[in-house]
Amino acid sequence: MEPLRIALIGLDTSHAIEFPRRMQAPDCQPELRVEGLRATTCLRFLTPFTNKDILDQRQAQLEAWGVKVTASFDEAVADCDAIMIEVNDPALHWTYFEKCAALGKPIFLDKPLADTYANGKRIVELARKLNLPVLSASSLRFADALSEVCTQIPEPDQVSIYGPLGIAAAGEGLVWYGVHCFEMLQRAMGCGALRVDARKDSSGVVTIVEYPDKKRGIVELTVGNYTYGGTLRKKEQVAPYLVDSSKIYTGELRIIGHFFKTGEAPLTLDDTLEVMRLLDAAVVSANSGKPVDLN
Repeated sequence: MEPLRIALIGLDTSHAIEFPRRMQAPDCQPELRVEGLRATTCLRFLTPFTNKDILDQRQAQLEAWGVKVTASFDEAVADCDAIMIEVNDPALHWTYFEKCAALGKPIFLDKPLADTYANGKRIVELARKLNLPVLSASSLRFADALSEVCTQIPEPDQVSIYGPLGIAAAGEGLVWYGVHCFEMLQRAMGCGALRVDARKDSSGVVTIVEYPDKKRGIVELTVGNYTYGGTLRKKEQVAPYLVDSSKIYTGELRIIGHFFKTGEAPLTLDDTLEVMRLLDAAVVSANSGKPVDLN
C-alpha cells in the first residue's frame, strides 16, 4: 500500500522537520520510524517565531528528504491525502485551519489549538459544521509514562504536573508552551473544570484548577526547566511519573497516522477545547491576580 501523502503547512517550528524525519529520513533510527506516511509538500512563510536563515536551513533539509517546499498554498495542498498544520504561531492557526478545512481532508493541527479560547471554539465549530476529521494535541499528552500512571489511577483526586514556561516570540508564552502541561492535566483529569487560579512569581506561573467533588489539579510552569513530569493521587494511591522525551514525536506521529487512516483518535475535540479553556483562563487569572470561574 502506498503511503499517505502529507502536506505540511508551516515551517516555523522544528516539528516541521521532526515529523518528516520519522516518516522518510534515510538515517532515521528504526525504532523511531513511522511507516505509512510521506511528507510530499510544505508551505513556507515567515512568522515572528523564526527567521529567513532558519527557514532556509529547514527547507534544505526537507528537500533532501524529497519534500517540495513552496510559497503557494494551492501548490502545497495539491494531491495530498491529509494535512498537518505545523505553524508555531498560535495566532495564525484559525487563518490556516479555515483555508485547509475547505479542502475536506483530515487535518492534524499542532498544539495549541489556537491563541485564544474564542478562536479555538471557531475552529471546533467549523470542524463540526463540515463533519471534518480534526485532531489537535501536544505530544506530551501521549507520553508513555503518563499513559502508565493514568492506567494505574484512572480517576485521580489530585494531579500535580510540572514543566517549562517557554518565552513566546509573540503572544502568550503560557498558551504557546504551557499547553504541554495543561494537556497532561486534562488527560489525567478529563473535562469539567470549575475554576482556575493562576499566580505569577519570579520563576514562572503556578495554576490551581478546581474540579467537582473537591478534586484538584496543579500545573507548575518554570522558566528554563525543560523536564516534564508529575504525580497522580487517589487516597492512599500515589503514582509519580517522569517523561522520556526521546520518543514522544514518534508516539504522537503513530497516533496521527492511525487517525488519518481510520478517523479514530484517543481524544475528542471537547478534550482539546477544554485545554484551550484552561489556558485562556490561566492567562486571565495570572494577569489579573484573581481566580476565573468556568461555569
